[in-house]
Amino acid sequence: MAKVIASSIRKGNVIDMNGVLYIVLTAENVHPGKGNSVTQVEMRRISDGVKVSERWRTVDSVEKAHVDEEEFDFLYEDGEGFHFMNPETYEQVAVSADVIGDDKGYLKEGIRCWLLIHEGNVLSIELPQKVTVEVLETEPVVKGQTASSSYKPAVCTGGLRVMVPPHIGVGTKIVISTADNTYSERAKD
Repeated sequence: MAKVIASSIRKGNVIDMNGVLYIVLTAENVHPGKGNSVTQVEMRRISDGVKVSERWRTVDSVEKAHVDEEEFDFLYEDGEGFHFMNPETYEQVAVSADVIGDDKGYLKEGIRCWLLIHEGNVLSIELPQKVTVEVLETEPVVKGQTASSSYKPAVCTGGLRVMVPPHIGVGTKIVISTADNTYSERAKD
């Protein structure tokens, strides 16, 4: 365990508070006009999934748990959960659906992810910054509407819903950002 100042906490960090592990969902440093700066953190208790909100002064010390970040390839999903394989050792790991959460729509066979592991338990998954998906459903393309700033809803592979520019049609491959589930660009291939 290492002590760090509260202002250095980031999303995905694992915090140890009184022997209980929490994974950081959001961390924001707030600088009010008057008074001390604080770090507002939303966390999920790993043992039971309860969300907790905590506020520390930015100079307070916080216990950061030691977590291994290992690279894995996604294989498949079944009744036991989501299965990943370490590309170097070929070790396979099953991860439960509640650990994966809303990220399951981004998972497709062969995608490279990073699993955060603490004492043999998978705590969370880190996806690549961008993934390529195919548009399955959207409104038809309207001729002459290429430079419009309005976006339209689209359903993509994995059940992902994203807003896309009007010129994107069904069957088009697009790149989306996994951090905020937004359209990034049309896929190059």
